[in-house]
Amino acid sequence: MIFLKANGVWTARARCTGQWIRSTCHYSTVHGTDTQNIIEKIVQKYALDLPKGAIVKSGDYVSIRPHRILTHDNTGAVIPKFKSIGATQFYNAQQPVFALDHDVQNTTEKNLAKYAAIESFAKQHGIDFYPAGRGIGHQIMIEEGYAFPGTLTVASDSHSNMYGGIGALGTPIVRTDAAAIWATGQTWWQIPPIVKVELKGGLPTGVTGKDVIIALCGLFNKDQVLNTAIEFHGQEALAALSVEDRLAIANMTTEWGALAGVFPVDALTLAYLHKRMRRIALTHFENKNLKPTPKGQTFVHPRINEETLKDLVEHSLVASPHATYIKTLSLDLSTLSPYVSGPNSVKVATPLAALEKQNIQIHKAYLVSCVNSRQSDLTQAAHVMKGHKVKQGVEFYVAAASSEVQREAEETGVWSTLLEAGVKVLPAGCGPCVGLGTGLLKDGEVGISATNRNFKGRMGSPSALAYLASPAVVAASAIMGKIASPGAVHGLPLNSSVPLPTIDIKIPSPTPIPSKTTNVQVLPNFPATIQGELLFCPADNLNTDGIYPGKYTYNDDMTVEEMRKVVMENYDPEFVHRVQEGDVLVGGFNFGTGSSREQAATAIKSRGISIMIAGSYSDIFKRNSINNALLLIESPELVNDLKQHVDTHVLTHRTGWKVTIHVAEGRVDVKKEDGSSKQYRVGGLGKSVQEIWLANGLEEWVKERL
Repeated sequence: MIFLKANGVWTARARCTGQWIRSTCHYSTVHGTDTQNIIEKIVQKYALDLPKGAIVKSGDYVSIRPHRILTHDNTGAVIPKFKSIGATQFYNAQQPVFALDHDVQNTTEKNLAKYAAIESFAKQHGIDFYPAGRGIGHQIMIEEGYAFPGTLTVASDSHSNMYGGIGALGTPIVRTDAAAIWATGQTWWQIPPIVKVELKGGLPTGVTGKDVIIALCGLFNKDQVLNTAIEFHGQEALAALSVEDRLAIANMTTEWGALAGVFPVDALTLAYLHKRMRRIALTHFENKNLKPTPKGQTFVHPRINEETLKDLVEHSLVASPHATYIKTLSLDLSTLSPYVSGPNSVKVATPLAALEKQNIQIHKAYLVSCVNSRQSDLTQAAHVMKGHKVKQGVEFYVAAASSEVQREAEETGVWSTLLEAGVKVLPAGCGPCVGLGTGLLKDGEVGISATNRNFKGRMGSPSALAYLASPAVVAASAIMGKIASPGAVHGLPLNSSVPLPTIDIKIPSPTPIPSKTTNVQVLPNFPATIQGELLFCPADNLNTDGIYPGKYTYNDDMTVEEMRKVVMENYDPEFVHRVQEGDVLVGGFNFGTGSSREQAATAIKSRGISIMIAGSYSDIFKRNSINNALLLIESPELVNDLKQHVDTHVLTHRTGWKVTIHVAEGRVDVKKEDGSSKQYRVGGLGKSVQEIWLANGLEEWVKERL
């Protein structure tokens, strides 16, 4: 893509053809044809200690030094981890950002003391800090330019995916990672499989970015993007999607199952940033994290300014024409209508027109959270509500994504329109979206929300029903007292016909894996091979509660010996009688889903298991395992072979299959009971994982580098 500047504004004029055009396309000349997609190119920028000439690709384990890292209320939990590893100072005080946003309605002495301690810690170390009331951390990351296009920006929160709406690679990390980054500036990441989502056509009137992602979650609801990273493509469709629509879509790629959702940088991105730059010039004096502008000098924001935008244009990253993807999903936006998610699941998505006919009464409505509480969202709701009132018996809660968003809504009259309609205002923060504070759903109630999650019990009572929709539909429903379209507010007849969305899935033929992995480095003292017998637990979606029961999770006095006795207790009580030290545990697909408890990994390790194989892993389990020196390998082919060989109704099998794993090289040699053998190609474990294993975990790895 070529960007040209006219009248102070950068615009996109042509697509990159694969040649070098004004230094815009960063195509590698190493090893011939460039096959990197946008996500791989961003990771390449932030990867550390790569062998000379190495080109990162999906599946690689890499050490990364993220551009920025956000922690929120959980900063209070990261601080003791940071101190416990012996750290006394930050590697780079400009890298972290603290923003208090989750429990902002809680004014108890205990919570206020926690917030004060975090603020004091930030001041002590010179960390940018945003207090309760300033807004949701992810929104601040966008507003203040911490999450900047083309950067790798992480957060100890799952909705860091949202940064992809601005063209950044945002992805979640766990708290141990956060402490490691504070202390050393770096952590590790395995580049996920990359899925290309091709958007076609243009949005019909009344259809929003929220409808797009609700539809995607419901139409592709068979885990097609689970634990992948998504790139959005489609020139015509993207030209009609505002940045705020893109932020909403990227945000909910989390609920779709992905670890990132990235949009390309284009003219709309640049226009958004220029507008933001002008706005900051009027409000910067309120941000205590910014240095005062010397008298007589013009204010220049440290992150969003003419120089950074010029650099963004001159070094824009675009996917190679030869970029590789694990699959391509497509959706024709012109065939889309407003959609509603639920109840209580993002995998259930129904056209609004169909639900509207069911006369579903509601008790509460919500326009809050990081996905849909920006200026355009509030404006859509106000447009529907102007001249109307929230129906008696319905409570409609509204919180702006940030104090800046609320101020802009006040300046434009949008806020007063909402107040006149009878909404209940909450402070800028997460609030009901995470089940905290005022206005939660009670037993038997029905709510409709412009938030991102409607899991059972998340927004209140487990017996309540929660639906998700766009801000306009939520506002209309609050007025009508039932799930309704904006047209119903004006007395228009129900829509009798709904187009069927046009979707498609294309999965390319598997690319042959080379007979030997290149650029593999086996560190001294790291085992070149690991041998053992395969112990097979065939269940898919085996969750962390099955691996390590929740009733033990907060028993901090559990010894390793006690942990050994209860591993897999909720999955198979016979497991502890069948497992032997030195076994190679094999799981099914999406192994370790569920809560983020670290003990799920350490309990497996307590049985003398040093390495696991599975069809796939939950990303949080993967991070916790490697951070605790439990090695993981993925081999869908081996898992499927085992499922054909054994009775999958038996929960734990001693297979008799002997395995030799060439860990760094990425080769698994299996010898079966009948004497036959088979070789499986898998991803090699890179230097970053080897280093953590040799140190016996990430915390010890950090201590070695302090």
